[in-house]
Amino acid sequence: MNEVQIWEHVIKWGLAQNPELSSDPKSYSKGDFDALKNTLQQCIPFIRFHNLTSKEFSNNILPYREILPKELYENLLNDFLDNNYKPIKKSNPRIIEEIKEIKEINPKNIKNIDSRIIKFQHTELISKWIDRLEITDKIKNYYEFKLLYRSELDFSGKFHEICDNQPGTVTVVKLKGSNEILGGFNPIKWKYVYDYSATKDSFIFSFKDSDSIVNHILSRVKDEAKALYNGNHGPSFGHSDLRIYYSNYVNKWGVCCRKASYEKLIRPITGADSVIEKYEVFRIVKA
Repeated sequence: MNEVQIWEHVIKWGLAQNPELSSDPKSYSKGDFDALKNTLQQCIPFIRFHNLTSKEFSNNILPYREILPKELYENLLNDFLDNNYKPIKKSNPRIIEEIKEIKEINPKNIKNIDSRIIKFQHTELISKWIDRLEITDKIKNYYEFKLLYRSELDFSGKFHEICDNQPGTVTVVKLKGSNEILGGFNPIKWKYVYDYSATKDSFIFSFKDSDSIVNHILSRVKDEAKALYNGNHGPSFGHSDLRIYYSNYVNKWGVCCRKASYEKLIRPITGADSVIEKYEVFRIVKA
């Protein structure tokens, strides 16, 4: 099987995981491309694009350019526009480990997450952080993000009623009028006790742009005794390092960020708390 046939099979498999998508990429919206990109993100590195001819690249790859990492696409475009470019006629055979890794890509692990805030690329990086890995490290464990709570559906503060006593949760926050995402990982259980809970494994984070994981801040707990605060509103990490609350006066969710119990400030202090558009809480289960 040549490389363009492998690419066609990968696309076909990706479409099968997203039956709502058309077979014609010309009709795709940005959301459609994002869905396919999230599904195929783990497959792309195994495609040997330089084994393709310029015609194959133009006919088969360019229509799906939106699902390729930006840097990869720019490099390929430069190569294939080079008049002196010639495809690699013969590559080394795919090694057993590489084939094994392709087979281990589980559809359950890369299916679209039930979220209106984050995508697969975020869940993969958060999974690495849970295992104390860096962004460039190979992932060790895939975690399934099971939606427990979505603030859009709740204006009466039922976070504790729904999420208490659930071990291992990730909270993500979408700010109103911004592409920023804030969040935190709680490896233990939330409680309704008006007191701090201790853990050495919690962390908070931010993504400057919801469409990318490049510009991010990861901040791990440093004051373990005050890692989490169990108040009467939403999730709270540290001494207001990331605090989510509901204001009955304006009927809106708000968030404040400080630097106290965690290593870094995940968002600049602006003098006023930010309004939350929505936030979600997920139970993390090893897939």
